[in-house]
Amino acid sequence: MADPKAENALREALATIEDLEARWSAARDYLKIDASRARHVVLTADVADPDLWHHQDHAREVTTELGRLTNDLGSFDELRAALDDSLVLVEFSREAMANGEPDWSLLNELDATVASLDTSITALETRSLFTGQYDENDAIVELHAGAGGTDAQDWTEMLVRMYSRWAERRGFGVELDEATEGQEAGLLSATFIMKGRFAYGWLSAERGVHRLVRMSPFDSQARRQTSFASLDVTPLLNDDASEVEIDEKDLRVDTFRSSGAGGQHINKTDSAIRITHLPTNIVVSCQNERSQHQNRARAMQILEAKLADRARAQRQAEMDALSGNRGDNAWGSQIRSYVQAPYQLVKDHRTDFETGNVEAVLDGELDGFMEAELRRLRARS
Repeated sequence: MADPKAENALREALATIEDLEARWSAARDYLKIDASRARHVVLTADVADPDLWHHQDHAREVTTELGRLTNDLGSFDELRAALDDSLVLVEFSREAMANGEPDWSLLNELDATVASLDTSITALETRSLFTGQYDENDAIVELHAGAGGTDAQDWTEMLVRMYSRWAERRGFGVELDEATEGQEAGLLSATFIMKGRFAYGWLSAERGVHRLVRMSPFDSQARRQTSFASLDVTPLLNDDASEVEIDEKDLRVDTFRSSGAGGQHINKTDSAIRITHLPTNIVVSCQNERSQHQNRARAMQILEAKLADRARAQRQAEMDALSGNRGDNAWGSQIRSYVQAPYQLVKDHRTDFETGNVEAVLDGELDGFMEAELRRLRARS
């Protein structure tokens, strides 16, 4: 006699697999898998050319692109194999039921396989959100305290930690380049490089003003305080991908003693560099490298990226997403509110995505907010 519970479990699993098959096929189109396979063939031939390394910059580009394509195609093909395995489990389960006795170990394995496939294909679908020219690049992230006094400076330091924790969760690296301490606590500003594939693509969703509402630890009467901090993000350009030429006579270079939140990693000598690009008044600083020469090189890399960003925005109005316009760092301009008192809520005002688990968000659980904004932007394009 048939087991209705087992039959229902098998039907649900098969329906889910059919949906996953459709999603996998759709991903093949929007991720341009066939074009990637053709490109992989070309790059493989290039790598086999003994003359490739005569031009080292080009060789690095080729090998990096080939490595990424190999990983992407491998992951896509592994999903196809996993889908095939799930169909085999369906057939085995059917045979067991046809013999009169459901095999629950097979059905449980099928359920676990389908759940894992759903997670993997959802991650694959997220890739479709990264279509910008620089989305795969590392990111230069700048945080600035806004309205709110000491609380805002403390909030800025909290945001540095939040994004560092998010980076840890994704396996990204964080390199702090500049941190200016607040008068009493926290940070007036901080600049860091987020290193990882799609770092810029992810963090572009975070550009704007972030608002914190809490009972102030700096108020003797423990009153509720609202404070603001802004985040700007710029794609870090490859060393060989210069889009701008910088004239040395347009620069004012100042040196100063390193200090701030870098701790033992900051060299306490006059090795910190501040570069002002006089025509645009763009200022960049770096203090976390071990020598003045290294700090200058990193500062110039950041300046070049910011000037390129500015040039792109001027050339093409539709590249405004790269222009880094933060707006006023105060009331009415926030993209997201983090409320710790009188209730617990983090809400993004662009997408209405929200959660009551404020501590988890401050500990780096940001993917939901980022994905919601990236999907909103994609729907508008």
